[in-house]
Amino acid sequence: MRVENGISAGEIEGVVWIKSSASQGVGNCVEAGALPGWGVAVRNSRFPEGPALVFTQAEMRAFLSGAKAGEFDHLAG
Repeated sequence: MRVENGISAGEIEGVVWIKSSASQGVGNCVEAGALPGWGVAVRNSRFPEGPALVFTQAEMRAFLSGAKAGEFDHLAG
């Protein structure tokens, strides 16, 4: 199966989706799942069958480093 940006998250086989504990169970969260051997898929928990964004491991590491450094904090309002 070819996995690329915009694929329905429900079509990605073998992914275990992980939701942040900070979502507090209200369904407003981003979920991420490892794509075996090469990347990470991300989906909106409110629309689990909706489109997924797909990132390489290097792209995800860069994003997480920036998030940990607070570079995106202003986006959360």
